[in-house]
Amino acid sequence: MIDALKEEGIVNKVGGRFKLSTLIQKRLVALNGGARPLVDTDSKVKMEIVVQEILQDKIYLDAANELRISGDLPPMSGPMDFDLDG
Repeated sequence: MIDALKEEGIVNKVGGRFKLSTLIQKRLVALNGGARPLVDTDSKVKMEIVVQEILQDKIYLDAANELRISGDLPPMSGPMDFDLDG
């Protein structure tokens, strides 16, 4: 078992056990679908990669419980407004 999952720190970091479970599941789906790891690690164990991504604040759940990657822009809604006169 991954030792970090035994600690309350990772649970508190994401806002509870349910959110932690949801975040892990969604990120594992992304990694299994071909997403690249966001951390440098020698481990090939995807669960260990996800835990490191959480501990290093690379991934989180937004208010709608959707997986977000730190530094990504939020999804845009509606057409973009360009100021071509400026």
